[in-house]
Amino acid sequence: MLLAIDVGNTQTHLGAFRGDELAEHWRFQTRAGATGDELAERIAGLLGLSGIEIAVIEAIVVSSVVPPLGAEYEAMARRYYDASCLTVGPKIKTGMPIRIDTPYEVGADRLVNAIAAYERIGGCCVVVDFGTGINFDVVSSNGEYLGGAIAPGVEISLTALTERGARIPRIDLAEPATAIGKSTRGAIQSGVIFGFAGLVDGIARRVERELGGDPDFIATGGLAGAIVPFCESIDEVDDLLTLTGLRLIWERNR
Repeated sequence: MLLAIDVGNTQTHLGAFRGDELAEHWRFQTRAGATGDELAERIAGLLGLSGIEIAVIEAIVVSSVVPPLGAEYEAMARRYYDASCLTVGPKIKTGMPIRIDTPYEVGADRLVNAIAAYERIGGCCVVVDFGTGINFDVVSSNGEYLGGAIAPGVEISLTALTERGARIPRIDLAEPATAIGKSTRGAIQSGVIFGFAGLVDGIARRVERELGGDPDFIATGGLAGAIVPFCESIDEVDDLLTLTGLRLIWERNR
């Protein structure tokens, strides 16, 4: 089996592949200071809950936007797994030309998402990843990574709002009853949900104009489910897009 690990700033998404099939996947909170031993304990527990033995893991592929954790996952693989470990970085084969000013600056998660989206669509597409930030990643009809946009994420925006506003309560990301909130809670829900949906649609329209075409928009990430129902530009949601991209990268490098 292949163990695919997507380490984000807020959450880590873990998936176990049997061939092309995703057998199981899990999420847990990312902790930047975790050691390889701690990560091994956490992952062994999740595998055990699903009846998957460590011995069946033949390879590990890691995408990390938290630099210290990339090395810790490699240390974990060496000590606890009889498996090769591939970390997404500048020297790996991706099959996707990067057409931006400084290619090494592209976050591993953004490139992985772009590869998975193009494999799925086979044409011009845009990934909208709802994570710590909201990332827009654009792929040309020829499969080239063209760049994108990065906006503050929903959770960090809410956190900043509640921490800086003395009388602003923390809210759940529930559907607003109306655009005109009848309470502070209702007003925040309207501003956050409809506001981020408007942000996504606004950037999407600008991207479409610059491309001069009609790209497919694919949403992914833990908070996509809260915002996408109120967006007009998103064509589909794929919560497993990053894990799929990691599998594709591993296949291209094995």
